[in-house]
Amino acid sequence: MFKGPVGIQSLLKDGTQSYAGVDEALLKNMEASKYVSEITRTSLGPCGTNKLIVNHINKHFVTSDTATMLKELDIYHPAAKLVVMAVQAQEQECGDATNLVSILIGELLENAEQLLKQGIHASDIIRGYEMAGDRVVKYLNDNDDLVAYTLGDVKSVDQISTAIKSVLGAKQYGLEDTLTRLVASACCSVMPEDPKKFDIDNIRVAKLPGCGNIHNSYVVDGMVTTRDTMGIEKHKKNCKVAVYGCGLEMTGTETQGTVLLESGKQLMDFAKGEEKKMEEFVQSLVDAGVEAVIVGGAIQDIALHFLNKHHILAIKCTSKFEMRRLCRTLGATGIVRLGAPLPDELGYAESIDVEEISSAKVTVVRAADSKVSTIVLRGATANFLDEVERAIDDAVNVVRCCAVKGQRQFVVGGGGCEISLGLDVAKFGQECSGLEQYAVLKFAESLEVVANIIAENAGLNAMDAVTTLKAAHASGQTKMCVDVDAPNRRASPICDAVAKSILDNRGIKSWAIRLAIDTVLTILRIQHIIVAKQAGGPQTKGTPYVDED
Repeated sequence: MFKGPVGIQSLLKDGTQSYAGVDEALLKNMEASKYVSEITRTSLGPCGTNKLIVNHINKHFVTSDTATMLKELDIYHPAAKLVVMAVQAQEQECGDATNLVSILIGELLENAEQLLKQGIHASDIIRGYEMAGDRVVKYLNDNDDLVAYTLGDVKSVDQISTAIKSVLGAKQYGLEDTLTRLVASACCSVMPEDPKKFDIDNIRVAKLPGCGNIHNSYVVDGMVTTRDTMGIEKHKKNCKVAVYGCGLEMTGTETQGTVLLESGKQLMDFAKGEEKKMEEFVQSLVDAGVEAVIVGGAIQDIALHFLNKHHILAIKCTSKFEMRRLCRTLGATGIVRLGAPLPDELGYAESIDVEEISSAKVTVVRAADSKVSTIVLRGATANFLDEVERAIDDAVNVVRCCAVKGQRQFVVGGGGCEISLGLDVAKFGQECSGLEQYAVLKFAESLEVVANIIAENAGLNAMDAVTTLKAAHASGQTKMCVDVDAPNRRASPICDAVAKSILDNRGIKSWAIRLAIDTVLTILRIQHIIVAKQAGGPQTKGTPYVDED
């Protein structure tokens, strides 16, 4: 104990690592965080590239979604994990602008590193970033001149289409018109009278890979399950539906027994009691007017026999989440007992049909005034459909922010809003005194990174695009943004964002900038890292199996 290393190492167990100071702790943390940003920056914008990720269970992901990328990467560095946590917080809160968080963190740390190497103390940088952060968030939230579009009616397909077009275009460039129509129709069909009660869980996606393309996709007012029915009945119209959370099987004793059968008659009579009870149960369904049952457990062969005999359609559903959605779709109440349903426990379906799409059988449940809407996606590969589903999730989350949180104002996208914010912060920085001024000006410079990367990923001259965009905003053309559709490289690299519906939700952008600032300030305040020796035993990765959502 008294002959070991001196300093803090003498207080810690063997194997514990300690790093302190600017060079060992702060700069190393900044470097690790910047690496995370470098991974995601090439995926920003409509022309961003995908990443092929193979996780620890050998599952492949082809995606440009930042939250998905960082979730599947096993990042162990503690400072880099702060960036991952910030991205996850943005995904959970808003569902969009996750790449903005990652990129802004990396750029702010890059500029902070330059200031540190020039001799400016970390405390001065922190104060400058705090001042600039408060200024930019206040300017973004309070300045109505930045607002380019306001969503008036969340039940209007056209208005929702305008609001979410750029969200889908950033992930699925060239398919935004088709996907916008699908998402807007699905959201409007399930939008409640009180928009604050809008639930994104009511928008479902059914992916059917194979023959067909994304333009063959459509919206169903109801549920689509990617499985066949159990019995011979495949179609029902205007029928009553009973939903059972249990299986259609007779319960048996927990003990084992031996039965001696001495004749064929005894063998025939052995299961008669069980058959009689099951037939009585199915007959009670017929008497209640039930023409279809949805079961959350196993369906016994004898039960299926009597269901087929009485022409009752049977659907087996293994997911409890899907059972709840089916209950919402049909207006039914889940039954957990094996008995005749009460009248108020029954649901009603306009139609239940089994359809064959791309050699796969799916069951389509349609209901009037359904609270659930399903987008049926068609495409060539499963990876492509997974990426389209992630884009749809982002768009639906934007609708949720508009409906539930009341954040219905949109600012210019394509890097245009960040340029306006940067010009205001730069003007504010010129008025500051002290060493904080350098950090404020670097903060303003960091905001230009969004337009820079969008232009760079589109193959444009990034410096020319940013310079032209800054000049336009400085002259009062505050609705201009980077144009990735420039017909040739000699044309103007900027365009009118409102005319092309290149818009970002103001509340989502404000939250993303705030998260990025808080994460950067947290990293800059770390001056000492202490890492304990890892415990022995196998390292657990991932999460245990859970019921599919």
